[in-house]
Amino acid sequence: MAEKTLTRMDLSEAVFREVGLSRNESAQLVESVLEHLSDALVSGEQVKISSFGTFSVRDKSARVGRNPKTGEEVPINPRRVLTFRPSHLMKDRVADGNKS
Repeated sequence: MAEKTLTRMDLSEAVFREVGLSRNESAQLVESVLEHLSDALVSGEQVKISSFGTFSVRDKSARVGRNPKTGEEVPINPRRVLTFRPSHLMKDRVADGNKS
């Protein structure tokens, strides 16, 4: 199965075709939406997109990890990670796509 990556350009092209905005306006709209999403996540807010899923930021505490090759213990610093939880509709849609 050949992998295809959906890019910002693909999104703005879809907005151009579907909505009828100019290519420039479509690109600006996509950039604006992505900027709002990332700003909300940076400030610690959850981002819920109906029928798609929820993006959230989780704080992970410091812990001790282990190098699998050498067995040496290594400290892992605390950090914030981005998580995504797909909606049931998205899960079902993806599962149905696997059947064809």
